[in-house]
Amino acid sequence: MPIWKLHGNGRTVAPGAVVRPDERLNWPATIAIGAQHVVAMFGATFLVPTITGFPVSTTLLFSGIGTLLFLVITKNKLPSYLGSSFAFIAPVTAATASAGMGSALAGIVAVGILLALVGVVVQVAGLGWIDRLMPPVVAGAIVALIGFNLAPAAWGNFQQGPVVAGITLESIILFSVLFRGFLGRISIFLGVVVGYVTAAVLGQLDFSSVADAAWVGLPTFELANFTEPGTWSAIAMFLPVVLVLIAENVGHVRGVATMTDASANRSTGRALIADGVSTTVAGMFGGSGTTTYGENIGVMAATRVYSTAAYWVAGVVAVLLSLSPKVGAVFNSIPAGVLGGATTALYGLIGIIGIKIWVDNRVDFSRPVNQYTAAVALVMAVAGFTMSWGAFELGAIVLASAAALVIYHLGNAIARWRKTGADDGGPIPAVGPLGGDPT
Repeated sequence: MPIWKLHGNGRTVAPGAVVRPDERLNWPATIAIGAQHVVAMFGATFLVPTITGFPVSTTLLFSGIGTLLFLVITKNKLPSYLGSSFAFIAPVTAATASAGMGSALAGIVAVGILLALVGVVVQVAGLGWIDRLMPPVVAGAIVALIGFNLAPAAWGNFQQGPVVAGITLESIILFSVLFRGFLGRISIFLGVVVGYVTAAVLGQLDFSSVADAAWVGLPTFELANFTEPGTWSAIAMFLPVVLVLIAENVGHVRGVATMTDASANRSTGRALIADGVSTTVAGMFGGSGTTTYGENIGVMAATRVYSTAAYWVAGVVAVLLSLSPKVGAVFNSIPAGVLGGATTALYGLIGIIGIKIWVDNRVDFSRPVNQYTAAVALVMAVAGFTMSWGAFELGAIVLASAAALVIYHLGNAIARWRKTGADDGGPIPAVGPLGGDPT
């Protein structure tokens, strides 16, 4: 495992240069950048347990531990922070309601184990098989449907405090277009702060739990329960999340490789294994499932510091913060209206990320196979399709993801056999610059 060498004079980064993963600035600067990574991840990481009802402090603890595990497993070569994954919100919410928190944790553990196994295969066989299983139209549909499936949950929270929810949502949108750089990237966190202050002014906060909470103490833990009735039915709802985590981790590694060194791509398998191990450990003891965080990619791009030393600092700081029950109590006091405003934006953004996959890869939606792959999957997710056999039930995310995979692969096979031209013919040709292309 490489130990960092000092970059330049340890204080500044020359124009056009970057601090590579095996380098660092001086320790005061490294600690400051590590703290900035904590701020960047915090807004999203605390939202997941707040929305799902998991303990915030426990999730924060395993987020920090997961980051440290990630650095060890990737041999200290890949800078990344592992925060709470939004892809787990829908299955956790459904599983908790139907079978209890222990069953939801079992689903998280199952996802972690499967992701780690995928990482082992990728480390041995490469990424080609994933690209064939999940071409852009399928990957985009699965990511999008997870976000849009949560729309009713956002509306339910919004209705409980429409004034505060509206102010929160408007603040998030305003900050995203008003601020440049780092502040613009944490617009959701800033919007939640504005909503929280608004709720306080309107007398909608209950601070009793905050006053009673100790400043220092261990988080609360709960074990995954694989024996609870309905657990295995609940686990099925979690399996499509593996596809999302694969896409997120692969995208993260490619992003780091683009900005530092192409050799980072060789760590893809280890990144998947590391996220799988982190998610498994978190789910086993009561934390939320984890993923590599795009928010921290933004911090690295802004600072041009890709040193893994900063992430060791961030992981340790997250663990220390988790040891204050009072911090967790503050986040648990966030009113439903604030969450309603934030999740209206957040769940929609998850859906838009899926659509961006289609745009970036120039998916040809004049082809019937692509049309129906996306159309059927999204309608099933938004409507909340379910199928059940006795006590075993498959939720909308499972059914919609399965539909996308079956329609695409079976439809392509039939269309190519019959030579109808309905199959996926690959990306549409670019005629001049597309929206978002550099000019």
